[in-house]
Amino acid sequence: MTAKKSILTLCAAVLGVFVLSLIPLAAEQGGGGHLKVKAQPGRTGVYLDGKYLGPAANFRRARTYAVPAGEHELLLREPRYEDYKTTVRIEAGRTTILTQAMKPLQPPKPPFGKLRFVGFEKYCAVYVNNGYMGHCDEFNAFWQGLKLNPGDYDVKVVSTKGETLLQQKVSLAANQTIKLRAQ
Repeated sequence: MTAKKSILTLCAAVLGVFVLSLIPLAAEQGGGGHLKVKAQPGRTGVYLDGKYLGPAANFRRARTYAVPAGEHELLLREPRYEDYKTTVRIEAGRTTILTQAMKPLQPPKPPFGKLRFVGFEKYCAVYVNNGYMGHCDEFNAFWQGLKLNPGDYDVKVVSTKGETLLQQKVSLAANQTIKLRAQ
């Protein structure tokens, strides 16, 4: 009798785990889908309804973002390219794929200084004078940095959750590297 109870208890536990594993799937199908943006260049920032989601790709692989079903305004922004804006329709339980090659702008002329962002979450957005410049992972190693012409800048770092992690004024000189650190 105890062996029978043990088997029934085990079966009930397995069934419970199976049912619980279906809850996120049912919630996703009921209210959300996914957006996958294949942009060139891959470091292009993806904004949905004005909210920064992150870069279009990581290591040349397009990233997929969970988003609510319905129509949304999509903005692709990369500082060396023209902005691209469109409307996308996301269907519940499905992945919408958008492919876009960005149109390049004229490159800036030297001299340059560099800003480095150290200790921030990988996909935090970097803004200079309220313009999106890329994500922190592009500007954190000693060989990397955000190249800017000498001048005064308002710099802001925002997490993918929308939290401002850093906001400060920076005066950058030619051939100078300034490290901005997470607090």
